Amino acid sequence: MHRSRENNLLPFIEGKIKDEERHRPKKSNVVNVASIPQRSPFRYPGGKTWLVPRLREWLGSLPKKPKKFIEPFSGGGIISLTVAFEKLANKIIMVEIDEDVASVWRTIFGKDSEWLARKILSFTLCYESAEAELDAIPRSINQRAFQTLLRNRINHGGILAPGSGILKHGENGKGILSRWYPSTLAKRIRAIQEVRSKIKFICGDGLVVMEDHKNEKDAVFFIDPPYTAAGKKAGVRLYRHNIIDHEGLFKLAKGLAGDFLMTYDNAEGVVYLAKKYGFDFETVPMKNTHHAEMDELLIARDLDWAR
Repeated sequence: MHRSRENNLLPFIEGKIKDEERHRPKKSNVVNVASIPQRSPFRYPGGKTWLVPRLREWLGSLPKKPKKFIEPFSGGGIISLTVAFEKLANKIIMVEIDEDVASVWRTIFGKDSEWLARKILSFTLCYESAEAELDAIPRSINQRAFQTLLRNRINHGGILAPGSGILKHGENGKGILSRWYPSTLAKRIRAIQEVRSKIKFICGDGLVVMEDHKNEKDAVFFIDPPYTAAGKKAGVRLYRHNIIDHEGLFKLAKGLAGDFLMTYDNAEGVVYLAKKYGFDFETVPMKNTHHAEMDELLIARDLDWAR
């Protein structure tokens, strides 16, 4: 079961839920993400900062602290990092298949973490220096990590997939400088160094890692797959690896011995799969990167803790 597999549910998954399908109550108000500690160095499309309070509620509802917290599609990593910093599980396993994103996590969790922090602090950003850096062929994982973070911070919406361009105006006309905060980024990277012993990072297929741990009763899974409906913006893919076997993912979740929480695009096909596999689901409000309020779905075996 590979993340690159496309199936015949794709058009169905992409269909938005009709009004008559929106029958589940929403979870109160939109979370103020400014009140959530910002742990990740990424500005990431589909980031889950807004979900942190729900994460705490979910893990707090469990009979005991999980021995393993597994995030098979970690992306910007805010959820796993929150679990590590707030000591919500004994061990965290982060998985990401995108090799550029993985280079950042491999560097931060490895011996070159301080090198990356100092490189960010010493880099003088302008359009010319950015273009020169991003045009260079990376000669090491840590150089690739720096290029990835730089691209993530100065591209429109933080999008790393091909087709995204560099900011022209940015906030208050600051252009590429509007999202480049060297001191803040270095501080976050150095803070992660303090909890990195709790985290194991895997560059690979999240579905395979889920399969490897599916029989462990003391492992829990936070599953936030790349969405198909929300995976495009003005013709640009938000994620390089954006097609997965959605039904295969639901089938795999059904067989997990440990608990799980899944987040998904609020789409007709997703509700269909949740019902087919006997899962509970709730709509929760969130704001996207443009501050537009929208709904996402929480899916689990039992969401009584969320009501």
